[in-house]
Amino acid sequence: MLTIVCDAPGRLSAQDRPTPQRARDEVLVRLRRIGVCGTDLHIFTGNQPYLSYPRVMGHELSGTVEAAPDGSALRPGEIVSILPYLSCGTCGACRKGLTNCCRNIQVLGVHRDGGMTEMLSLPEAAVRPAPGLDLDQAAMVEFLAIGAHAARRAAIRPGGRALVVGAGPIGMAAALFARLAGATVTLLDGREDRLAFCASHLGMAAAVRVGEGDVAALSAMTDGDFFDTVFDATGSAAAIERGFGFVAHGGTYVLVSIVQGAISFSDPEFHKRETTLLGSRNATPEDFDAVMAAIRAGQVPTAALNTHRLALGDVPEHFSALLDPAARVVKAIVHVD
Repeated sequence: MLTIVCDAPGRLSAQDRPTPQRARDEVLVRLRRIGVCGTDLHIFTGNQPYLSYPRVMGHELSGTVEAAPDGSALRPGEIVSILPYLSCGTCGACRKGLTNCCRNIQVLGVHRDGGMTEMLSLPEAAVRPAPGLDLDQAAMVEFLAIGAHAARRAAIRPGGRALVVGAGPIGMAAALFARLAGATVTLLDGREDRLAFCASHLGMAAAVRVGEGDVAALSAMTDGDFFDTVFDATGSAAAIERGFGFVAHGGTYVLVSIVQGAISFSDPEFHKRETTLLGSRNATPEDFDAVMAAIRAGQVPTAALNTHRLALGDVPEHFSALLDPAARVVKAIVHVD
């Protein structure tokens, strides 16, 4: 089967690998769509902290069931979305139901080979039925669920103000689900095209471009109070540190992105504001269910989010083009036909 391997930073190759053999308790899935994530771009550029090469990328996945265990509710041909965070089920986090931050987690495409291939054999718990969704939508559930999880972690109060720093796909997802939770959402980003996309396709009316005067603008639109909830989705340590200053007194700061190394903040300011600081990692089955329900309800503009497409066989030649800001990629989807 055709498999795309990231052999080293900046180098992709197409390989012919054997079809995986399904264990008795696993589901064999024919992959049909692979969303390209910021994590994949970081792997390609050599900037992902949890990874060794070579690696098969791809964790935003949809497909159809080829074969399932006896007694499974899954049926051959059924469209499914893949929960790519394979948890151990026994560590302290798993025993508390926090499988998204399992101590021994194996994320497809990061800790182990992922979905830029034609077939995967997976634990049944990782294979989520996607009724009412098409293959493209089912492949978008994972990145949207990361935003939904962050919004749920924040425990947003209806009518509150939220700021999302970083208007990439994860930031867009956090903004969408913060708004669905009842927040008035503002976006902060350095790219005018991303802010314009959020205004025209996501209905986010409030946006500020990073640069001179941005702090004053954010202060003016909140009467100097700043934001009840701030989400960082930048992947930048400097942006994370700056974001502490955007949190209102008594507010919450949610770190969705991850950076290598340490971050710091002013302890007197942190305590003066009684800031709640949260990490948000991955997503849970409940978040997947919430995202699918939102898509079925027409609350997520999935067609607009999918701005680019390419075939699996074209990935080695064309993947690097997705890094070009001039291409204005929001979500690229790889199709396997």
